[in-house]
Amino acid sequence: MLWVLLLLVAWGAAAISCARLCLVSARTGLLYDASEEAVPGIGTGHELTLYETAFLAGGPHRVVDLALATMHLRRRLLLAHTGWATVVDPEGRDEMERTVIRAIGPQGQSRTTPVRAAAATADAVRALGDRLVAVGLALPGGAGTDVVGAVRAVRGAALLVVAMGAAVLLMPGQEHGPGGAVMSLLVWFGLPFALTVGCLAIARMEIHPYSSWASPAGQRLLAANEVPAAGADRDVLAALAVRGVRAVADPALRAALGGGSGGPLR
Repeated sequence: MLWVLLLLVAWGAAAISCARLCLVSARTGLLYDASEEAVPGIGTGHELTLYETAFLAGGPHRVVDLALATMHLRRRLLLAHTGWATVVDPEGRDEMERTVIRAIGPQGQSRTTPVRAAAATADAVRALGDRLVAVGLALPGGAGTDVVGAVRAVRGAALLVVAMGAAVLLMPGQEHGPGGAVMSLLVWFGLPFALTVGCLAIARMEIHPYSSWASPAGQRLLAANEVPAAGADRDVLAALAVRGVRAVADPALRAALGGGSGGPLR
């Protein structure tokens, strides 16, 4: 019967996604504990730079976005809303800016999307991440990204279970098991749905917030950073570092950092 196949799909998605979340959560929890033990009391008296804030809040791509926006606001780089970056001043003020200039290339102009991708994997960004890992503020290799992905997979599995149950309920001319269609929906599909919801609830209690890059000490520092309303250039850059491109009020700059009409916003 077709409803059995749909039930197997629902159970498979729920079981695999929940098992993945449990494994990733356990591994990330060990990294959390190691970062706390390695540098006890970290976070008191340490003031994050904007680049460090960007890395902890959004990873390497956020750092590159911050460098691009900094150069644009200070007239050292022209970011067009169509997704092109043009070098105005070829002398970068720090290693991040020089990394962006090198990623743009000798012609002095390039699409923003490949610039962001190339600069995010450059030595300067990796060195920044390594320093934050060394002091216990960041997770090695952005291990928290696995947690975010696993949580999303469980959420997707929960929605899939609901969709499979609804399909069984609406399917004409099918045998729905003991108790009819409604009982089949509640009993046969209720268990995998309860499994996914339970895993999400436990994950929220144990490992929330689902930080992709920051360790618990790094999360505490980020939470302590007050981001002012966008006004002066530094306010705009601080908002970008903490909240990402979506925090930028200027729609043209948002489009430019997103790589034009089709680029992703981070």
